[in-house]
Order: sequence, then C-alpha cells, then structure tokens
Amino acid sequence: MIEKSMGQDESLAGDYRCGYVALVGRPNVGKSTLMNRMLGQKLSIVTAKPQTTRQRIAGIKTTPQGQVIYIDTPGIHLAAKRALNRYMNRIARASFQDVDLILFLIEADRWSKQDEHVARSLNVAGIPVVLVVNKIDQVADKSRLLLFLRDQVKTDRFSDVFLISAKSGDGVEALEQKVFHSLPFSRPFYDEDMFTDRSERFLAAELVREQLMLRLHQELPYALTVEIEEFKRENGLVRIGAIIWVERKGQKQIVIGKGGNVLKKVGTQARLALQDLFDEKVFLQLFVKVSRDWSDNERALKQFGYDDQS
Repeated sequence: MIEKSMGQDESLAGDYRCGYVALVGRPNVGKSTLMNRMLGQKLSIVTAKPQTTRQRIAGIKTTPQGQVIYIDTPGIHLAAKRALNRYMNRIARASFQDVDLILFLIEADRWSKQDEHVARSLNVAGIPVVLVVNKIDQVADKSRLLLFLRDQVKTDRFSDVFLISAKSGDGVEALEQKVFHSLPFSRPFYDEDMFTDRSERFLAAELVREQLMLRLHQELPYALTVEIEEFKRENGLVRIGAIIWVERKGQKQIVIGKGGNVLKKVGTQARLALQDLFDEKVFLQLFVKVSRDWSDNERALKQFGYDDQS
C-alpha cells in the first residue's frame, strides 16, 4: 500500500471523526477528478473517455480533526452487455452499502436517463445522499441551473445540494466541510501515512492504462487492460514488467505502433508518472499480448484482477 506522511499529531481528541464516503454517478461526470482534488494529490486515473475507472479505489485523507475514506467507483450505466460492464455496475452498486454518505455527481445542465436510473437506485439505499452538480464552470448562464435543478433533477430527493467545479476547485472546500460533519465520531480506520488501500502493483497497472487511453482514445480505449507481471525493488530501482492485453491481433499492432513508436511513448510517460508516484527510479518493460474477447469472459476478468472481492 502507498504511504504518504500527512504530519498528523498522534494524539486524537474525543471529537475525532472518521467514515466512508462513496462517489457515485454515471460515467464521465468527474468522480475521479473530484476525489483527486479532495485528496490534494493524484490517485485515480483521469481521461476524457467514459468508464475510465473500472474498479473501486479508496483514497484516504487524514487530518488532525478526522479521517475521510473516499470511495471512487466506476460509472453506473444502463447498457451493460459485456461482462466487464456488468462487473463495473456490480462494483459501483456495492459501494452503496457500508458507507456513511454518498456523493451523487451529475453534470451541470444535463440530466440523462442514466442519471435518473442512478437517482432511483440511491433512493432505496438507505444512506444520506448529497447531490453534487459538477462542471458549473461550463455553464455561462448560472440562472439556468436553478431551473434545471428544480424542473429536471427534482433536488428535494436529496439531503443537500452543492454546485462545484472539480477541475478548478470552486465549491469543493464547502463540500468537504459538509462531508466531514456528516461522519460519525470514531478513531481512524487507517494509519495516518496511508493514502489508499490499493497495492503498488494495482496503481502501476492503472498508470500504464491511463497513458494507453490518453494516446489511443480514438482506437481502442475499452479493448485493453494491463496486468503487472513483475514488481520488485533492487539496487535502488523499482523494476516493473507489465503485460498489455488486447482482444485482437490488429489491436496489438495499434498498441505497438509503427516501429514500436506508440509503445515507446506510452512507456516513457508511464515511467515518469510511476517515478512521481513512488518517488523512486523506475525501470518499466511493456509487453503486448492477445486474449481474445477478454472483456466478455468472466474467467479472464478474474485473472486480470476484476474480482468482486477486490
């Protein structure tokens, strides 16, 4: 697990708060961007493509006053024809349980069938739900937002409403205050120097996949996944061997690129991101292999780490 010192005083007062907060919504509404903003550092990968987040990931923020465990979840979507899509929906819905608060993210001035589907699911969850209207910086006429919230969203279904821009940070501090005061009084669940419950291998795979999606977002963003085959430290170096799995031979050639140029660029950017995360020198090797239709194969999903218990 990744450790980052937060400089917290070891003594805890009796009014210390701690709890779990799930970030929920349809794909591409900014859940990962918001969690990274609240943590003050990058944890979840972010791209412009929907369904970038495929698994649950916890970001832990510890201060002298309390500890908030934010749960970033895959976007909930109506069309779930492949096994991977069904898996992401199960993981997202499982986050409704055993949390103290749900932040339901939507996009300013846009209310879709998927948003309504998520809202109805949350109504029966039995957990307080705060509606978070993101991307308000993209709406020039703010008066439209009031009509949008009243007529389309019907905000009386939620315990509170916040208007924010996760990208710029507008409104996020007030939202964090709401989150903190919604948590129960409790001692911390995690050590103060932890900022995620995920392993270094998991984070390494995600950073490689992020670079692939950023570079190949038009070609095959959903046909690839990354498996870490080797992860070890020796002689002051972190050695990482990663396999990029695709579903077709033609896709393998796209990932490699002419003369290996695409794979080289992905490897360089991923290595720099990994060095920034681990604060260590990284040697990264990438291999590309084919696993036909892996995203619609339950056994392959488990092999690649898409396990309901993960």
